[in-house]
Amino acid sequence: MIKNFKWLLLVSLSFAACNDNDEDVVAEVPVTPGSASFAKYVALGDSFAAGYSDGALFKAGQATSYVNILGQQFMPAGGTVVTTPLTSDNLGGLLLGGTAIAETRKAILGFNPDKSPIVGSVPGTPTTEVTNHLTGSFSNLGIPGAKSYHLVAAGYGNAAGVASGKANPYYARFATSATTTVLADALVQSPTFFSLFIGGNDVLSYATSGGVGVNQTGNLDPSTYGSNDITDPNVFANVYTALVANLTAKGAKGVVANLPYVTSLPYFTTVPYNPVALDATKAAQLNSGYAQYNGGLQLMVTNKLLTAEEAARRTIKFAAGNNPVVIEDSYLTNLSAYKVPSYRQATKEDLVVLLARTFIGTLVGGDQTKINGVSVPLTDQWVLSKDEVKEVAIATDAYNLAIDAVAKSKGLAFVDTKAALTQLSSTGVRFGNFQMTASYVTGGAFSLDGVHPTPRGYAFIANLFIDAVNTKYGSTLRRVDLSQYQSLFPAVIK
Repeated sequence: MIKNFKWLLLVSLSFAACNDNDEDVVAEVPVTPGSASFAKYVALGDSFAAGYSDGALFKAGQATSYVNILGQQFMPAGGTVVTTPLTSDNLGGLLLGGTAIAETRKAILGFNPDKSPIVGSVPGTPTTEVTNHLTGSFSNLGIPGAKSYHLVAAGYGNAAGVASGKANPYYARFATSATTTVLADALVQSPTFFSLFIGGNDVLSYATSGGVGVNQTGNLDPSTYGSNDITDPNVFANVYTALVANLTAKGAKGVVANLPYVTSLPYFTTVPYNPVALDATKAAQLNSGYAQYNGGLQLMVTNKLLTAEEAARRTIKFAAGNNPVVIEDSYLTNLSAYKVPSYRQATKEDLVVLLARTFIGTLVGGDQTKINGVSVPLTDQWVLSKDEVKEVAIATDAYNLAIDAVAKSKGLAFVDTKAALTQLSSTGVRFGNFQMTASYVTGGAFSLDGVHPTPRGYAFIANLFIDAVNTKYGSTLRRVDLSQYQSLFPAVIK
């Protein structure tokens, strides 16, 4: 009944360099720092800075983080090696007291009969133990899962708080103390240059959960570390301003990045809103099943408890061909007192999350009449409704206004990642003989988790940072050749 999701896998794990004559000329220009000093570079951020990819943090992914790539390009201009709190293996995943608390990375493990890829977790047991504390100073302070206010929250790296969700397991591995903050661990290194790319998780956890959790508190209480709430824009602005003020207090220069709409990521754009393929007979059977619900809506209109417009929006009707999934929508008028549920069919404005691709069309308890997304509506976790999409956009716009204002007031280099993702999602980006887009699996920019970049995607981000630094500070840093970076990691990394 459900249409198969087919992708033609066009992935090559290694490409030859594709430098043209112009690139050769640029390579001969001496690399200089301009008015910046890269003597001590420190990076603050979230999973993107850490090099998280394919749903996990692992050594090979960390090596191709945009921070690591950026640090390598800083070195000819007086920079030093970026130090990274490396994980223990290329499996990914985490252990806490010997118990796995995070899955291994995802990879393409095979192909279905229809040629679509089988994406799953790489077999094996993680070896990265959270309680095996790393010593030393780390200049890459990218923390997977971190929101803006986590960077100034004391105890965010306290290993004793990981089990209860009051601390971050990735930061607990290398925080300099149980009471320190990410910002403090950056400042103690006396950076001469910094990068700050933070804020994606302030809306991402809300979006990937399908909008579950609508209390927009964004407070600093450690009990909210695992919250899906959208961070209050005022909290974000205050924290962001404080972060930059502290980082620039002793004259350090830096580069900051704004935030793209996370709803443009493959996690939200891969599964169509209308994957339910029906013939006329099956459509008629389903319409019969929803007849009582549709009749209840009309009764509510008659009793002036519902507008005719909303009743039309909520009416469920199937036809031969491809049909939208049926969803629950908490933003509809609550008619539960009259035993009328809040159901409707999805529209183009609703975003079905990536994980739903293997859930839609499955049966509840093996019952042939109970089909998820069809006769059984999808719950909130599977769909980001148009109202929730709007909430994410409003918050992101507010965050970006704060970032832009701080960048201008402090005279920092500025990276427009919002425009970059828009380009990837629309026309794509050409380099040499290749094309990179935001398409899932085949696009080359995003990994198998649908949110985090591939090595090539991280190299693309690094080039955006390099361009911004060169423009602002008159540096002559060299861009990297995207064709030298993988578009996907293989199942086995040698």
